[in-house]
Amino acid sequence: MRNIVVITLSSILVALAYNLLLIPHEILSGGLSGIAIMLGIITPLNTGVLNLLLNLPLLIIGVLKLGKRFIGYTILSVVVLSVSLYIIPVYKATQDPILASLFGGVIVGLGLGMIFRAAGSSGGFDIIAMLLSRKRDFPLGTLISAMNGIVVAISGFVFSWDAALLTLVSIYATGKVVDTIHTSHIKLTMMIITSKGEEVKQQLLEKLHRGVTIMDAKGAYSGEGRKVLITVITRYQLADVKGMIKEADAKAFVNILQTTEVIGVFDRGIK
Repeated sequence: MRNIVVITLSSILVALAYNLLLIPHEILSGGLSGIAIMLGIITPLNTGVLNLLLNLPLLIIGVLKLGKRFIGYTILSVVVLSVSLYIIPVYKATQDPILASLFGGVIVGLGLGMIFRAAGSSGGFDIIAMLLSRKRDFPLGTLISAMNGIVVAISGFVFSWDAALLTLVSIYATGKVVDTIHTSHIKLTMMIITSKGEEVKQQLLEKLHRGVTIMDAKGAYSGEGRKVLITVITRYQLADVKGMIKEADAKAFVNILQTTEVIGVFDRGIK
């Protein structure tokens, strides 16, 4: 229920950014939404309807490749976004196109980042980026920005190159905010020193579903035996892991390091 609420509100936030900041200045967003915005400007069709129609083929691919839960959340986001674009009136919230581009991109990035954190996506190029990010440790926002070059080029030819540059600013801001919020591409190595090694191990294996390496150790001052547990997690999982460790051993000593690269089996999951 929490994920459904987050995805719904975030999708409405993205629609507000489109209709109040980007569309009035003929600034495109990234991906299929950007193409839907362009077609909505140059044709009588509504942007929301176009967004839904353009996303249908990728939603079908998502059902086959990304699982029912993820694609269910994505369908929810696409539907809410499309309906919101249809209902919310297009209104120029600011007369300055640069402000509209920058803040529109930031707000869209905030909405998309929250949708990703809730294990969904807004469809379009996001689905392609999620598929690629599961195979390689690429930042999700950077992937989306890289695929949006075609949208910038289309904006330049259809509208003007000023509009293309503003679209580029918007897409860049969106990508940076998404990477700030959605941090599953960042890996962390945790070294946990505890006198309750078995309890901590059970917490990590049962709830985290990550591999854990255990070594014997001894305190230099106390001479007491300890267990050292080493595991690699994503940045997104850190808060949950801290809670697991505290529940098993509130006195455990934990050292956390950012990991440059992981070689070997590491389940990246949907997030």
